[in-house]
Amino acid sequence: MAFIDGTAVNVALPALQQDFRATVLDVQWVVESYALFLAALLLVGGSMGDRFGRRLVFCWGVGLFAAASISCGLAETVNQLIIARGAQGVSGALLLPGSLAIISESFDEERRGRAIGTWSAFTAITAGIGPVIGGWLIEQISWRAVFFINVPLAVVVLAISFLRVPESRDNAESKSLDWLGAGLGTLGLGALVYGLIESSRLGFGHPLVISTLVVGVLALTIFLLFESNAREPMLPLTLFRSRDFSGANLMTFFLYTALGGSLFFVPLNLIQVQGYSATAAGAAWIPLILILFFLSRWAGGLVRTHRAKWPLVAGPTIAALGYALFTFLGIGGSYWTTFFPPVVVLGLGMAVSVAPLTTTVMNAVPKNRAGIASGINNAVSRIGGLLGIAVLGIVVLHAFNRELDQRLARLDIAPEIRRFIDDQRVRLAGAELLRDTDDQTQLAVRKEINESFVVGFRAVMMTAAGLALISALCALIMIG
Repeated sequence: MAFIDGTAVNVALPALQQDFRATVLDVQWVVESYALFLAALLLVGGSMGDRFGRRLVFCWGVGLFAAASISCGLAETVNQLIIARGAQGVSGALLLPGSLAIISESFDEERRGRAIGTWSAFTAITAGIGPVIGGWLIEQISWRAVFFINVPLAVVVLAISFLRVPESRDNAESKSLDWLGAGLGTLGLGALVYGLIESSRLGFGHPLVISTLVVGVLALTIFLLFESNAREPMLPLTLFRSRDFSGANLMTFFLYTALGGSLFFVPLNLIQVQGYSATAAGAAWIPLILILFFLSRWAGGLVRTHRAKWPLVAGPTIAALGYALFTFLGIGGSYWTTFFPPVVVLGLGMAVSVAPLTTTVMNAVPKNRAGIASGINNAVSRIGGLLGIAVLGIVVLHAFNRELDQRLARLDIAPEIRRFIDDQRVRLAGAELLRDTDDQTQLAVRKEINESFVVGFRAVMMTAAGLALISALCALIMIG
């Protein structure tokens, strides 16, 4: 449910933007509100599973996720959708860490790598199905159907959980939870992301942007200080004494910052610039998903045969090459000679990385801390994706605006058309044009907008390549 929903919503973003006449900042929040609460509360979700029962908390998460999905499908404004997506994030924080913790609890260390590899493969294939199903539903029914599909899935998942999944918990844990830590973490991440996203519209010098960024940094600093002294912290900082655990989470952060940002902007490019249908845009990622599916189990076994270090250096390096290949793309051309090669290379890089990375995290902690370790690593990956969309959004908007200014200066267009375009900049390639503009001018302006978006897209992918290389460097230095 969580992986299908996450990838299908990205394909729905252009339809949402058109239906609600929303800016790119609005659709960023459709993704970010979900990611924010998911990232901030994953640690609480992992702790709740360890203390109250992993299956119990997992099932509560599934039921609440379905209810929040119904709210998303019934949303009448973009703000209602953003709030409902936040509710999805809260429920996702209950179900996601539980799924991996149940796997980890059920297998010994000898078999855990391949078990997690199998888990990674199935999450990958469902993530791959999501955009295709979502694209088809958008074209045939509505973007709302993308959310309603979670309801029958929830019924099936709950039935399987009660019939086949054993209950497990850490009996040594007390029943108290670190809600103050969760509040500080949510406040800090929320303020930081809000400041970064709004900086694209208001600029970094605006008082609102400065104040929210300062609040975010202060709240996260207080959060870390509080966690270091709390009797029962949500984030046990002692786990980071393990060099492998720290290194794996640091490289997770950089790798998923790159992936989260790129997954957000590729569908916008495919649908709004390249002219792909929603279904075709979803299908564009199928090669990556198939590679993850077929290679994840093999990659999980690499930890036992070759140690984790070298797969974790090689994987992000290959992924960086995939991102770099995206920077050569323009407008037009066959999918097989444009998007297919970088998608395949990126898929190879992620396949080599994901299962060894997850296995390294789970093997670096005692078995009774599996839930919180899973929660931390999931939270780090989600925080990476959360900040990736915000930071790479700044990159694409600045590159887009700079390029568009240069291109419009060479066009002979009326001042009122120029002013209308300036008002539409925050919609990037989804910008509308004055309806009474003649066809020749419309074609010329549309071409410049699309070309400017491609320049911004290249800047995003080059930044993602750099982040992936930093991830590889972290593995080289820190993983034992």
